Formats: sequence, structure tokens, C-alpha cells
Amino acid sequence: MGFFSWITRVAVGVTAASIPIINRRVGEEKPPAFFLAGDSTTAVDGGWGNGLLATLVQPAWGLNFGLSGATTKSFVDRGYWANVTTHLRENRDAFECFVTISDLDSCHSVEACVVGNARADSKDGNREYQQNLINFANEVKSLGGTALLVSSLTRRVFPDDPHNATDSLHDQRLAAIAAAKATESTIIDLNAASLAYVNAIGRDASWAYNWGDDKKDMTHLNPWGEVVFGRMVADLIIRAKPELESWIAPNETLSNAIWNNLPA
Repeated sequence: MGFFSWITRVAVGVTAASIPIINRRVGEEKPPAFFLAGDSTTAVDGGWGNGLLATLVQPAWGLNFGLSGATTKSFVDRGYWANVTTHLRENRDAFECFVTISDLDSCHSVEACVVGNARADSKDGNREYQQNLINFANEVKSLGGTALLVSSLTRRVFPDDPHNATDSLHDQRLAAIAAAKATESTIIDLNAASLAYVNAIGRDASWAYNWGDDKKDMTHLNPWGEVVFGRMVADLIIRAKPELESWIAPNETLSNAIWNNLPA
């Protein structure tokens, strides 16, 4: 393959000049490219997205389009979704393109969750959220990409029992699963895996991943938390898509800790 300069970037203004160029022989396997769509729990500085992208093996690459506070509506209105699909169109011939779709409901930041213009804590809001996920996944497929619907990263809130975190994103998880089924897409069940993990290691160990110097932000991730949960997503992707294993660098120590319910 030709010269490759590996990049992990985030910005609506990423240009075609930023995209790696490879020389691929006819019939040769296309390396993957990952485009991450999500809110602040995917985004740079607080999300798992860059932790995932850091595991990629050249010439695989990816871009993190996570947007803090995004809903399915605002992600479209502010041009982020158009940027995702533009990169998909521009790279689908040279790369096997995967789009992760996650956490676009703002339920991490407000009590009355907002989905587009509807409340996600209502049946109508959940239906709208699910339909928007379906629309995103179908558009990715129509453009020649593969949609990976990623259920929400759990919040690390323990009201009483230090081994029983609040399952506050249960309905959003079910919406992602239903959307994946409706579109025959892959579900990456980060919500179930992350909830089981933080419950197993307990409140104090899980709060080591909290964002901020005071570690009081139980939604977002500090730099080490980004690595840990990025690794979790990487492992879940390999389980769902074993053909991608050669493109994701292993970290046996970290994976063993995660899947054996040990603090990492």
C-alpha cells in the first residue's frame, strides 16, 4: 500500500485534503474508515470516540464528529450529519466505511431528555428518536457504508448501592436495538456492557473515570476513561464484526481487566 499518514481529527471543517490516500491493488481488501456520530459522550474531551480511534491499525483511520449536547435534529441542523455523509461518499471507493451512531438524544445533560423537538421521556419522544436512528442508518446503507448503532454509555450514578448504578438510559438502549433490527444494522451494545462493568467494579473504582479535577461529572470521561471505554467499544466491534480484528490493535491487559470485571 502507498504512503499513509494516520489521523484522528474532529471538526465540521475537515477538508478532503485531510483524507489519507492509499494505492490499492484490484481485489485487495479495503481498509476500514470510521466516522463517529454522537454527542459529548462520543466527542473529543469527554467521550469514548478518540479512545476507539486510537486503537486503529494503519491504514485504517477515523474521524470523530461528536458534538456536545447534540440531538438527532441539531446534529443535522448544524451540518454535522452532512459532513459525516460527505466523508462517506468521498471515501467509500478506497475504504470500507463504518458510521457509528450513538447518544444523539441529549439525555446525558438534562433531566427532561430532548429528542429533536420531543421529550425522550415520553412515548412520542422515544418513537421519534428511534425513527431518526432508523433514518440515519438507512442513509448510511444507501451510500454504501455500514451503520453501527451504539447504545449509550452508562452514567456512573449510584444512588444507594455502590454496585447498582442507575439504569437511566434503558429506553434509549431499546430504541437503538430496535433501530438496528429495523434496518438490519449492527448493534454495539455499549450501554449493557458499560453498566455491567461499572456495577461489577463498584462506585469508587468507576468514579476514577469521571471527567474533571473533582471527578464529580459522572457522565463524561477523563482521558483514562476515554481509553478504557474506547477499548470496550473496540472489543464490542470485534465481537460483532470479527473481520475487523486485524485493523484494531489488541490491548490484552486492558481487555482482560474489562471483561473480567476488574478496575482498569
